Amino acid sequence: MRLEVFCEDRLGLTRELLDLLVLRSIDLRGIEIDPIGRIYLNFAELEFTDFSNLMAEIRRISGVTDVRTVPWMPSEREHLALSALLEALPEPVLSLDMKSKVEMANPASCQLFAQSQERMRHHTAAQLVNGFNFQRWLDGNPQSSHNEHVVINGQNFLMEITPVHLQNENDEYVLTGAVVMLRSTIRMGRQLQNLSSQDLSAFSQIIAVSAKMKHVVEQARKLAMLSAPLLITGDTGTGKDLFAYACHQASPRSAKPYLALNCASIPEDAVESELFGHAPEGKKGFFEQANGGSVLLDEIGEMSPRMQAKLLRFLNDGTFRRVGEDHEIHVDVRVICATQKNLVELVQKGLFREDLYYRLNVLTLNLPPLRDCPQDIMPLTELFVARFADEQGVPRPKLSADLSTVLTRYGWPGNVRQLKNAIYRAADATGRV
Repeated sequence: MRLEVFCEDRLGLTRELLDLLVLRSIDLRGIEIDPIGRIYLNFAELEFTDFSNLMAEIRRISGVTDVRTVPWMPSEREHLALSALLEALPEPVLSLDMKSKVEMANPASCQLFAQSQERMRHHTAAQLVNGFNFQRWLDGNPQSSHNEHVVINGQNFLMEITPVHLQNENDEYVLTGAVVMLRSTIRMGRQLQNLSSQDLSAFSQIIAVSAKMKHVVEQARKLAMLSAPLLITGDTGTGKDLFAYACHQASPRSAKPYLALNCASIPEDAVESELFGHAPEGKKGFFEQANGGSVLLDEIGEMSPRMQAKLLRFLNDGTFRRVGEDHEIHVDVRVICATQKNLVELVQKGLFREDLYYRLNVLTLNLPPLRDCPQDIMPLTELFVARFADEQGVPRPKLSADLSTVLTRYGWPGNVRQLKNAIYRAADATGRV
């Protein structure tokens, strides 16, 4: 059981809280205090009556403003997020201590060296990678990363070894180990080839004049090349579906299918059969149809808890079962999720699985609202006006001189979609807006 205690900055408050636990003979497993003063407690499960009484007594402590249960301690959340990130990385990653012994190895490295996580921890880096003296490098107290070409199992890798420094009790940063990443030169070559040869026309359709949008597009181009789940967030009408499709088009999966499902628009039972298929009807689901490609799950925050559990299982191993069938199917699909909701708040309210959130939140693209990108408003307006005229087969209307001031001063709560709808309503065949 874990509690989050909201409190004021008062001397002795933590001591009173701990004394209360001692008085009730509660075995404290852990305590953490975050930078803004929230106190997190971890202890064994209590009977309902004991738990209710404890919560009431904590609230009576002077300076405590609120207390609630939470699924994870902050350090546990960080561990889950780090684990999800490492599992999603296609490159082998090793964490070394000061004796160059392996402390942690991600699944890609275990696969490369054909070793389990447990067996990997019995090796030093030198026993796994030949041609580089790890111990001498660590003993030299390195301050920056080092790159080295190495050969492992007949494969060429670019090895990047980065020192890890942690702050001690004297506020001094001391070397505690290193992180090793192995990049396959063959895979790097393919990525470079894909960057130069893939059809990037989808990104060329996105107007990005403002610095914020340029940054988002550049970030999206990089994320498009990866296979880990991608979470796209942003207010309604910011173009999340457009970015999702652009990421698919700019990826190595562009020649394979791209399918999209709005989780908010269809019932739960229909979502299950649409995604995973329906065996009695011989129907293939989206994941099976899009094998090798990408699937967009729009409005992921509306997905039911039951479907969240099924999606989490699919993300973990790429397997699923059709409705009405016991046979497991394995596919290779990149899952892109989009939402206008705050998933962190949904997690805190118990409406969205925290483990699924951390599984999806490995790669994130946050789209800014149109009001934060005023430089994009007129280029977008010109684009929509031109499209309207071309669709109607009429000359493109001229924009009045005062239009720019009016449009850029408006807040556009509906963002790009609202701007487009407004332009289409205002445009007419007379050539004026």
